[in-house]
Amino acid sequence: MERNYCTDIAELAYSFADYAAAVLSNALKSQKAVSLVVPGGNTPRFYLPALAAKSLPWNRITVTLSDERWVDTKSEGSNEYLVRKHLLAHLPEHVEGQAQFIGLKTRHDTPAEAIPEIQQRLKQIPQPFTLTVLGLGEDGHIASLFPGLKLHEKYEERNEQLSFAVYPPLAPSSRVSLSLEALASSGHVILVVTGKNKRHLLDNLTEHPDPKIPLVWLLQHTQAPVVVFETDQP
Repeated sequence: MERNYCTDIAELAYSFADYAAAVLSNALKSQKAVSLVVPGGNTPRFYLPALAAKSLPWNRITVTLSDERWVDTKSEGSNEYLVRKHLLAHLPEHVEGQAQFIGLKTRHDTPAEAIPEIQQRLKQIPQPFTLTVLGLGEDGHIASLFPGLKLHEKYEERNEQLSFAVYPPLAPSSRVSLSLEALASSGHVILVVTGKNKRHLLDNLTEHPDPKIPLVWLLQHTQAPVVVFETDQP
């Protein structure tokens, strides 16, 4: 795991964008199409516009989400809304319509009912994911994979299921999340860590790894380079 400290969120955004664009560009030298997984939350609104400013062939990049809240995609609580507002809307006008985005929210009442359709959507995306971007929660969760949930079954035990429904006990809405195995199989992983509390958590998890924490499980099982961009600024 490579850690890169940034003095503020602006430096983090530009450093992130440079690295992410380089990963995608290099992959496109040998592949016709690549995939980018991005998270929700507040922090992506700072670094996704910086990535959108990079000159990339977005028609060859399929973007999807690490997880999604089961809310209307036009509401501010939706991760799809975030990506459309802070990534796709910042692409040049001649590029925006060409960008490939596959969301996780469906018409179904619950994420559990939607899993078969979501599975079909995800199969349209180049696998394994070329680049996966993750945030870190103060409890060690990544995507919508929270400590205490049963998350570590092997692919064959889940019929190679790439996503599943999550019902966090303290969260206001149910969710759908990509599986740990799908995330771990990515070609490259970026972890964005903001605020002193989360940076200290990463220090502790590095020194005292607990595989019950989703981030630790991912770090122990992925073969991908994991690059961290972190700042004390929340």
